[in-house]
Amino acid sequence: MKLRTKLTLFNTISKLVIVTLFVLLLPVLIKNINQNYTDNRLRKQKDKVLQTVKALGIKNYIQDGEGYAAYTPIKDAYVSLDEDSLIENLDTIYNEKRKVETDTIEYRILSHDFYVDKKKYLLEVGISLDSVNETTGPLQNIAFEILVGMIILTIIADQLYSNYVLGPLRLIIKTKLVGTKFPNFGSYKEVKTSTNDFQHLDISIHQMIQTIESTFLKEREFISNASHELMTPISILQSKIENMFEEEAIADELKVRLLEMQKILNRLKSITKTLLLISQIENDQFLKEDKITIGELLQEVYDEISIRLQDKNISYECIVTDDWCLVNVNKFLLFNLFFNLVNNAIKYNREDGKIRVEAVKENNNFVVKIIDTGVGIAPEDLPFIFNRFKKLKQSLQQDSFGLGLPIVKSIAEFHHITIEVESKKNVSSTFKLIFSTGLIGEY
Repeated sequence: MKLRTKLTLFNTISKLVIVTLFVLLLPVLIKNINQNYTDNRLRKQKDKVLQTVKALGIKNYIQDGEGYAAYTPIKDAYVSLDEDSLIENLDTIYNEKRKVETDTIEYRILSHDFYVDKKKYLLEVGISLDSVNETTGPLQNIAFEILVGMIILTIIADQLYSNYVLGPLRLIIKTKLVGTKFPNFGSYKEVKTSTNDFQHLDISIHQMIQTIESTFLKEREFISNASHELMTPISILQSKIENMFEEEAIADELKVRLLEMQKILNRLKSITKTLLLISQIENDQFLKEDKITIGELLQEVYDEISIRLQDKNISYECIVTDDWCLVNVNKFLLFNLFFNLVNNAIKYNREDGKIRVEAVKENNNFVVKIIDTGVGIAPEDLPFIFNRFKKLKQSLQQDSFGLGLPIVKSIAEFHHITIEVESKKNVSSTFKLIFSTGLIGEY
């Protein structure tokens, strides 16, 4: 899971937790808000009555000792004023049921004592709890809608901010790790960011890449130089052995030893040439200016290798359903690629086996498959078949140096060809080459 996704997921979950808690606490919060609002209304009504009494006098409400009481038409609020004979002074707000005519209604009541002309009066202002509770539901809905809207806005804001903050990290991964051709990384380009951690990461990756690149360049240089240097003494030794064969006085026993030496030198020369070829491919020392159809290329491979098919009585079938043209390629290298794959299919095949080569268009991709009925490759060996000098169990029984498939891999990467391998032990192996559209053109 991507870091951006994790951050967004965490923010979303945390906000959902907040929403859940808020929803659970919302009734209590709304009830307290409503009650405080109602109490403020009662106090304002009280102040209004007291101001009227102060301005117009108590007789505006009480005449001939009779108390005053006024209800709204639906009895959801009332104001009452009467003389108070109690000793204690009241200034309270409480809930109480009152019987009004035939109805019993629960009110939120403010009771307040005050004096006018040395007489004590009790003022009551009441609002029915039913009318108070009528606003609770709408208030809860409004509060919930506002909360959900704010949550959505904050999630969007978090997503945008995460994209902005993590942008340099994605750029580092894309340009420094994913978008580079290993181990040729090119020159260093600083990723602009105000985040110190990303700046440190960018510099650390560059330093690591420099170390890796330097190590690979030294390895390539060593292989290239060693291969060049070895070719000269090998050629000299071969010439000396060939000259010794021409001497008449040489004994038969010595000739046998010389033949063994010559065989060893041939093996050493083959390994040296192969290493030199791999080094030249990896250092981009080959041009890609050739043009050839896939049918012609496969036919040339067959003409070169057909004699080896006869040794094991292996049947060979080449199916070219779409004879496309390869452009901007190196014909010599591609020939070596197919030659090595077909040669391996012969080498590790059984007697009277089969080899089928298919050049087809598959899911808008140009594909060549080399299918054999050989010994196959064990599942545990598949990840290592392209490693240099990695000799698998079946190759130990053959005259193999473990360099055939590494050459195939190097040539494929040089041409941007994807290789997929499927194999079943003691049944068959299939090497699938997928050509990029940039290699396909008109002849």
